[in-house]
Amino acid sequence: MTYLYAIILAIIEGITEYLPVSSTGHMIIASSFMKIASDDFTKLFTIVIQLGAILSVMVLYWKRFFQGFDFYLKLFVAFLPAVFLGLLLNDVIDELLESPVTVAISLVIGGFILLKVDDWFKANEVYDEANPTAHTEISYATALKIGFFQCLAMIPGTSRSGASIVGGMTQKINRKTAAEFSFFLAVPTMFGATAKKLYDYYKEGFELSGEQINYLIVGNVLAFIVALIAIKSFIDYLSKKGFKIFGYYRIILGIALLIIHFFIYPLSI
Repeated sequence: MTYLYAIILAIIEGITEYLPVSSTGHMIIASSFMKIASDDFTKLFTIVIQLGAILSVMVLYWKRFFQGFDFYLKLFVAFLPAVFLGLLLNDVIDELLESPVTVAISLVIGGFILLKVDDWFKANEVYDEANPTAHTEISYATALKIGFFQCLAMIPGTSRSGASIVGGMTQKINRKTAAEFSFFLAVPTMFGATAKKLYDYYKEGFELSGEQINYLIVGNVLAFIVALIAIKSFIDYLSKKGFKIFGYYRIILGIALLIIHFFIYPLSI
């Protein structure tokens, strides 16, 4: 790891964490090209800098975090599936995190889904004068279902935000509401993932050096700043245009990575 690599990964995290393109997948690919993906600190770094991106949500939507206890209960309910499945499938997830090919295939599959999502759930975007809160209310049952959809992102390349947003839309929630709930759900999910990664890191006998701590500070600050810009831009674009551009991007990137891996430069970790 160098400061240059830390900066590159932090920018990637800030841009992609809340877009339906998979931040983890992008960082796996980037670190593979940098030849640092197998390093234990790199694996820790890519998880911990998500805290910076999380803080951007708390800053942009700070009023929503004071809207009542019901808000936190729904986030807790949505968070539970990730806790249980994450602990149950921890070893499997670690193996998948070392597979750029898995990332590429997931990018392509997810891309084709995003091309059709706007058409599948077009009715969610229609305003109902008789019921103004239609497509914006999230029940406890809906929160739980979104939580299960989020677990699909345990497959790298799937996209946590993409899976949870689409999960919300399957429950007749509009794009904007589903995206914002996905942002809020990232807070406990990423805090939990970071805490577990740090615990595992120290449990295995590793210790952070002063330079590594500096990398984490730089990474979190940069991820925070970039994510602030990305979230605002994404919400505005998503409300007006939908998902198709992200679908095309995922398909093109995924196919390009497969071609590179099998015919030009093996992306082995």
